[in-house]
Amino acid sequence: MPIAIKMPALSPTMEEGTLAKWLVKPGDTISSGDLMAEIETDKATMEFEAVDEGILASIAVEEGTEGVKVGTVIAMLAEEGEDVDEVAKGGTADEGEEPEAEKEPEAQKDPEPVEGDKGEKAEKAADAGRAAPEPAPEPTGDRIIASPLAKRIAEQQGIDLATVTGSGPNGRIVKADVESAEAGTTAPAKSQEDAQADQPSAKAPAKPASASDHGAPYEEEKLSSVRKIIARRLTESKQQVPHYYLAVDVRLDALLDLRKQINATLEADGVKLSVNDLLIKALARALMRVPQCNVSFQRETIHKYSRADVSVAVAAPSGLITPIITEADTRGLASISTQMKALAEKARDGKLQPHEYQGGTASLSNLGMFGIKQFDAVINPPQGMIMAVGAGEPRPYVVDGSLQIATVMTASGSFDHRAIDGADGAQLMEAFKQLCENPMGLVV
Repeated sequence: MPIAIKMPALSPTMEEGTLAKWLVKPGDTISSGDLMAEIETDKATMEFEAVDEGILASIAVEEGTEGVKVGTVIAMLAEEGEDVDEVAKGGTADEGEEPEAEKEPEAQKDPEPVEGDKGEKAEKAADAGRAAPEPAPEPTGDRIIASPLAKRIAEQQGIDLATVTGSGPNGRIVKADVESAEAGTTAPAKSQEDAQADQPSAKAPAKPASASDHGAPYEEEKLSSVRKIIARRLTESKQQVPHYYLAVDVRLDALLDLRKQINATLEADGVKLSVNDLLIKALARALMRVPQCNVSFQRETIHKYSRADVSVAVAAPSGLITPIITEADTRGLASISTQMKALAEKARDGKLQPHEYQGGTASLSNLGMFGIKQFDAVINPPQGMIMAVGAGEPRPYVVDGSLQIATVMTASGSFDHRAIDGADGAQLMEAFKQLCENPMGLVV
């Protein structure tokens, strides 16, 4: 029997996602393990692998569709010996139930043209209670088959679907067909604003590429799933987590000398430590020295961790993401460096797996490479703290009782006061400073 391919849950917290790109097309032979699509979750864009085997009969959710609920049928697979055309007819969104992500309120949907009196009655029923629109072109007699997303785009862009040739299964009009068509004379369509206000329908003009807001020109860009979740989580963090901030100046000369020596030793192995690698290790060791700060707030309880998993902020094209260096307190510096480079590359390519960015007992954010001297970072719940480090720069500094020039970095800790008292936070900052200024503690 036909196999329904459903929107997968690619992470424990995923409820919906964006079907970013199809990597297969109807008619392709699918084997278990084949990559079928790229799906954008709340954290990254991930590849979806096939579990079953067969021939892809139809695609029910077009690429680019946002808000596709987990469990929604996105495609149909025909098993060996089945009629692919029959499976396609039975599996499209037009023949069966539309995916939840593409359903629209009834007031916004145009009735599909049908033959004869039934078509006229359907149109009259849909237009009951509102002003009659301008006369629309009569259907050619053939039923127009189009995906809900294609219909929506056609309505917004003023495109008559009767003039569009479909490239989907059985001539189905899909998103790409509408986008490549030129706007012509159309049946009047109801805009979303008019539909909500129950006003007479009008032609929906094509949205301009840019507009003005109180005289300031701008371009509108839709939020990605990643940006939406960043906005939601950080807003919740600032509203619900009582932050307090502590800052210390750290002399880096000894740490920079140690880094130079280690890199000279590891050069033959192709390993090159960054300052950030050493700071990850320093934070992890400091958390083990002050375990009161290696915690997370869990409403009625506090989780106290016996190892330090450090989440490291990485700027990816889709938004900020925090891959995790697990067991950073016991890992060697070379291992931290190698893993950090691999995770950062995967983060920028949107290829991180859920276990590589979910979790962590504390976070580190470094903006020193941009010349930032000091900043306060927002805590990533349910973690109890995040360390923000700025640039190391030459500053006047008292060394052995005399004023000298030293390389100094400002580190700022943001702490969740529900889980970590001020005195404990101060001890962590002191331990971090000591480990950076006496870095042999990072290699023994």
